[in-house]
Amino acid sequence: MIAYLEGRLLDLSAKGCVLLTPGGVGYELALPSTALMGLPQKGGPVQLFVHTIVREEALDLYGFAAKDDRDLFRLLIGIDKLGPKKALSILSHFTPEHLRELVLREDADMLATVPGIGPKSAREIMWKLRDKVAGIKTGPTLAPTPQDAPQSEYLDALQGMKALGYTEDEARPMVREIFEAEPDIDASAAIRVALKKIAAARS
Repeated sequence: MIAYLEGRLLDLSAKGCVLLTPGGVGYELALPSTALMGLPQKGGPVQLFVHTIVREEALDLYGFAAKDDRDLFRLLIGIDKLGPKKALSILSHFTPEHLRELVLREDADMLATVPGIGPKSAREIMWKLRDKVAGIKTGPTLAPTPQDAPQSEYLDALQGMKALGYTEDEARPMVREIFEAEPDIDASAAIRVALKKIAAARS
């Protein structure tokens, strides 16, 4: 079972990468978009936690930048009818911290915004994750929700920025900063402030 790989980036695609190990073996891995965004330029060093799925006709490798992400992937694929592709799609939209927040809020509507996850599937996934929420670990490098901000407004603002085309890595620090400065601000106002900040930075 391959659990971890380290080497350099040999090739990159929209869905994953090829990692070349020091021994000269190249491994093709599927990655969530969050891991893809963190990859270096070709030839740069790469370290990935790996989940291996052995099938009769193939050996599939799934790579993750952090152990917590891999653990969450394993938790998700343990749910009936939730395969690796849908699990990767969920991890491309939500960090472990964010998904744990959604489960605690029972926010199936937000989960249903993931492509391939309909409202009914989202409710089933949310229900099955409720008793496993303790297993959704959050690493110290993940930015927590501002303590004084209403979680729903903060998460709605974050999702709104993502709907406008910004990645979670781009939007989360900005939204967090806005809510730390104005804890009582609502989601729509926070998005307007964020867009103004972006426009000012570009002018």
